[in-house]
Amino acid sequence: MTFHIGQRVSGRVTGIQPYGAFVSLGGHRQGLIHISECHCGYVQDIHDYLKVNEEVDVVILGIDEFTGKISLSLRCLERLDLTSQPNGHQRHHYWTNYHVNIGFKPIADRLEGWKAEATQQLNQQQASS
Repeated sequence: MTFHIGQRVSGRVTGIQPYGAFVSLGGHRQGLIHISECHCGYVQDIHDYLKVNEEVDVVILGIDEFTGKISLSLRCLERLDLTSQPNGHQRHHYWTNYHVNIGFKPIADRLEGWKAEATQQLNQQQASS
């Protein structure tokens, strides 16, 4: 099965650690729900939200094409209506180049745009409430 960022998939919790839960997605593919992606707000104990062998619906947050690691989220299902996103077909490419040392400049360059986008989304959510 081909996975895409933003895609909603089902899986089974195969293991739980203090930092997150491992989810089998079938076909020898596995993803991780980090503890911060279990629920909106602070999560004291991941066991309050997930149990081993539990079937869960999750959203794919990221796919590291080099290592094959898949980041998953339950929290997105609490806040997003995925039917409003056009198929959620995006590709997230990770790359590493130890010869390039640009620090946080790319983040600083994009910060104002991200703030404007977040403000717009909040205003839309408040208007629809």
